Amino acid sequence: MFEGWGIEEVFRFAGELGFDGVEIAPFTLAHSVQDIPQSRRQEIRNSAEDASMEIVGLHWLLVTPEGLYINHPDSRIRSATKDYLCSLIHFCGDLGGKVMVLGSPKQRNVMPGHTLEETVDWTVEVFRDCAQVAKERGVTLCMEALRPSDTNFVNTLAEAAQLVEQVGVPSFQLMLDVHATCGAEQQPVDGLVRNFARLIRHVHVNDANGRGPGFGDVDFVPILGALVDIGYEGFASIEVFDYKPDPETIARESLSYLRKCLSGTASR
Repeated sequence: MFEGWGIEEVFRFAGELGFDGVEIAPFTLAHSVQDIPQSRRQEIRNSAEDASMEIVGLHWLLVTPEGLYINHPDSRIRSATKDYLCSLIHFCGDLGGKVMVLGSPKQRNVMPGHTLEETVDWTVEVFRDCAQVAKERGVTLCMEALRPSDTNFVNTLAEAAQLVEQVGVPSFQLMLDVHATCGAEQQPVDGLVRNFARLIRHVHVNDANGRGPGFGDVDFVPILGALVDIGYEGFASIEVFDYKPDPETIARESLSYLRKCLSGTASR
């Protein structure tokens, strides 16, 4: 959303608006996080602290480098992807981040000529190893269910929860993305929050239209109310896919709308 901004500038702006944290897409910092030296990692962490901001974690993980694929039939590609995910885990931990969002729709599809069962097995193999590293770094990997128009693998929270159970490591949980959920689920979002409360570790608040909360028709009062009711203590990150009119307006008005919604939950 803040294309062209320096990360320090983003921290300052978000802090001035009243946000508590920033979620980082690693490709906006470098083609590969392996190219970011420890000194620069510490600088980023320090600049967030100077702005009284928390680095929430990472999302959009596999935009770069090219050629990565979580559950590719070729074991060499899976191994390279696992190695890079582990590099991302260490990067996240070095920044003080606590969550990593496993979206990457184009790097996880069930490939032609292969079965869902094969693809699940390959996915579990990669994520189980990565989750062990994440546990050591105090990071939680969060599986994101995405719309069928984005990927043919893990489209519902039930499918994501099943994968979480198969991986079977506490540092591998699920996340709820309102935009994705509105496009793939039959049940209202607040009901899903309650149904999967035990596994939800992270939340993206965005409208079904891909814009920020308050920029569309989704009513966030019951959604935030459900998060309050289940005792959710994690972050609710604003992730948008439509960057109009500008990042300042999106951030300011989305935050204002969410605060009004929280006031509405308190008066229920």
